[in-house]
Amino acid sequence: MAPILSSLNQGILTITLNRPEKYNSFTEPMALELQEALQKAEADDVRCVILKAEGKAFCAGQDLPEVVARAKDSSYELADTVRTTYNPIIRAIRKLEKPVVCAVQGTAAGAGANIAFACDIVVAAKSAIFVQAFSKIGLIPDSGGTWFLPRLVGLARTNAMYMLDEKISPEQAVELGLIYKAVDDDNLENEVDSIAQKLSKMPTKGFGIYKRAVNETFSNNLDQQLELEANLQTEAGNTADYKEGVDAFLEKRKPDYRGK
Repeated sequence: MAPILSSLNQGILTITLNRPEKYNSFTEPMALELQEALQKAEADDVRCVILKAEGKAFCAGQDLPEVVARAKDSSYELADTVRTTYNPIIRAIRKLEKPVVCAVQGTAAGAGANIAFACDIVVAAKSAIFVQAFSKIGLIPDSGGTWFLPRLVGLARTNAMYMLDEKISPEQAVELGLIYKAVDDDNLENEVDSIAQKLSKMPTKGFGIYKRAVNETFSNNLDQQLELEANLQTEAGNTADYKEGVDAFLEKRKPDYRGK
């Protein structure tokens, strides 16, 4: 059974973690397949990505038996797994110039939680739980955890989430600014599909340019960010989507964006 499933329908690429019997915990082959699926999302016919999972859990993080087995090789370091498995996934999500919508059910732990937090819009079922889980085995947050969490929720809450292994409910996650929305379990799929359908019909090029700006905002000072905005606004203004949006406004009709 393939650990990653993908399907394209009406401009929406749905990528599914498919190791439900192991709570979708990552092995290196599974991670490489996810990286490949995210690369395919760069194609022009993809307007939006849904990242979801099969089974009771979204993702339990790393498959520990894999790293324990690899550690029998004295040349192996945990950095090998982080660099090969997780870092490319986080970079791919953030650099992908398409919106990525994440649907979370059940447990999102460790790298599983941080991969979700790297996505653009996260919707969770009310039965979900977010937990860092790293401190229980003496590790630090990876998969961008030490970068995203302080920026999303501040240092005090990040410290508690990591050091105390604090479990965060979807309602808390919304309140803290970790995710966008919490919904009833039986409404998760419909909510995510509705968001993706809307995004797939909007100006995709503008979304991509926006993501570039947001990715720079925490490393730039105000003057640098203002200059970046000016330059990227020029780029956005040269897209066909911008022209269509202005024409539709002037002609008092609904725009027909093509993601170009």
